[in-house]
Amino acid sequence: MLDVLDYFENTCDKYIDKYAVICEKKKITYKELKNKSMMMGSYIQKFIDLNDPVIVFMNKDIDTVESFLGILYAGGCYCLVNPEFPEERIKMISETLKSNVIITNNENYDSAINIFKDKKIINVNNINEKIDYERLLSIKSKKIDLDPVYINFTSGSTGIPKGVVVSNRSIIDFINVFTNEFNIKENDIIANQAPFDFDVSVKDIYSSFFTGATLLIIPKYYFSNPANLLDYIIDNDSTTMIWAVSALCLISTFHGLDYKIPNKVNKIIFSGEVMPIKHLNLWMEKLPNAMFVNVYGPTEITCNCTYHIIDRNYDYNDIIPIGKPFKNERVFLLDKDNKEIKIPNLLGEICVAGTCLSLGYFNNEKQNKDHFHQNPLNNNYFERIYRTGDYGKYNLDGELVFSGRKDFQIKYMGHRIELEEIEREIMKIDSVKRCVCIFDEEKQKLFGFYIGDIDNKTLKIELSKKLPIYMVPTKIVNLENFPLTKNGKIDRKQIMENYYNG
Repeated sequence: MLDVLDYFENTCDKYIDKYAVICEKKKITYKELKNKSMMMGSYIQKFIDLNDPVIVFMNKDIDTVESFLGILYAGGCYCLVNPEFPEERIKMISETLKSNVIITNNENYDSAINIFKDKKIINVNNINEKIDYERLLSIKSKKIDLDPVYINFTSGSTGIPKGVVVSNRSIIDFINVFTNEFNIKENDIIANQAPFDFDVSVKDIYSSFFTGATLLIIPKYYFSNPANLLDYIIDNDSTTMIWAVSALCLISTFHGLDYKIPNKVNKIIFSGEVMPIKHLNLWMEKLPNAMFVNVYGPTEITCNCTYHIIDRNYDYNDIIPIGKPFKNERVFLLDKDNKEIKIPNLLGEICVAGTCLSLGYFNNEKQNKDHFHQNPLNNNYFERIYRTGDYGKYNLDGELVFSGRKDFQIKYMGHRIELEEIEREIMKIDSVKRCVCIFDEEKQKLFGFYIGDIDNKTLKIELSKKLPIYMVPTKIVNLENFPLTKNGKIDRKQIMENYYNG
């Protein structure tokens, strides 16, 4: 099979009347989803050429999923742009893509008209097109497996978003391994936490479409109320949660599992941040038969490149490995001299090679040169690798351990410090539920923010017993909760803005 639509259509043929996607107020079967998507594709293809990027300007919903598939049927690739983004960011993305076609719905149509001047705005709620099977087949015959499926924009270090382009081949290669490794089947109901412009959602969407599982879309506002969130997961018989760490910790921090336990959940696959051991233990205690998996990987390598299945009998000593590579992915460590590190406990940069690599950044030659390189270990032929900017090391079992971002290593009071190391020590204190350390380089101040029942003075005393004085934050602040980014990670920038603004 050459593209993701082959897998989708195969599933539609096998599970015609099974629900493909469920959201709060609507459900759609695989047969209905296929017909609606082909109808949309028949209309959209009039306005785009092969592999053109098309902006989908709407929140996650069944309409959004139909739009993704419709764009693929039309021969294009899709890029979800969240209407809640600041207008400046939306325009930067639009200018990068140079897309002439915007797909939206009734809810966001007026905003789209105001923001995307001189563009073709298509309201999916008004499409009523006869399916042009002959034209769609002609488009399909021109496609190859390296053609792009989606473009996800990440925050660039320069402040300019970078659009990561991911191909059919990379998705097929990864999702086949992912679903087999974690036994995702047609009877699963995958509870989608991630926004559709975050690559965690790629695992939700395509794991469903490749296996015949059902995609359950969880509205964003449920994540501000753990009780309602758990009700929604339980009422819809969810079995699988592929979630960001902070989203799982939101439930455990506010004692959601004391309210209700989602007993039908048998797989929890987490990523995005370091999972605090105390939160993992809470979840494992409540779900004694569920599989828990730590997965790792940046957007640029199509979801994930390594995984570690949690062993309930193992003492992790507050550090969970990111594990071993997925099948058909090469993951290795390079030192500062581009020599490979193979022995335990030596720090190096995590690098990745294989089919999993994205096609690169859209319309961004400089960033492509900065991050995608010839493998320095191979002088015989061209082998592209991605340098993640993350540090890692091997443990004594030969598994990789994440050791922080390059940009989370700071120089403070003459010492090089890993912020994650301070966070781990803070999390060992019983009364602390969550924490984050932030360094203000301009003011040379090290901050520790936390949620917990211990006062900041006592926390500082406890921390002084564990760490050298230069690693103890100069300012320790107790917060009621942490703001999260749209992707469900702790929003460090917002924390600092809130602190400095009183």
